[in-house]
Amino acid sequence: MDILNPRPRRKEEMPEQFKDTQKLLDAILQALWSKNAFNTVVLHVGKLTDITDYFVIVSGRSDRHVMAISDILQAQLKDKGIVPLGVEGKRASRWVLVDYGDVVVHIFEKETRAFYELEKLWGDAERIDVEEPQWVKDFARMESDEF
Repeated sequence: MDILNPRPRRKEEMPEQFKDTQKLLDAILQALWSKNAFNTVVLHVGKLTDITDYFVIVSGRSDRHVMAISDILQAQLKDKGIVPLGVEGKRASRWVLVDYGDVVVHIFEKETRAFYELEKLWGDAERIDVEEPQWVKDFARMESDEF
């Protein structure tokens, strides 16, 4: 990491197909949704920070669910040849951050997400529309107070 480019880039170590950030983002979303991560928000923060291009923010229903989401994300991407630059928060599992360079994933336990309000903190970031699969929407509806 040099001073002029503080973001650690390892695109040369990534499989060719995932050097395209959109394909990396798609693989991340599919892995998250495979374990029922819900309330998905994707923020394009690249114009606001040099840390990363995108934040993916999802919720889990409990600390165990957050851990399971984190584990499946890392396992599925590792199977594709992609390993994170870093992982933080696994011990408590209320907010796990998984850093894939161009995409940083925030996996929150519901109440922790409501407390930190990252979407509000990064309110100037462009919100990218993503369509959760129907089973994820159904799961999220069951987790809400409206069910």
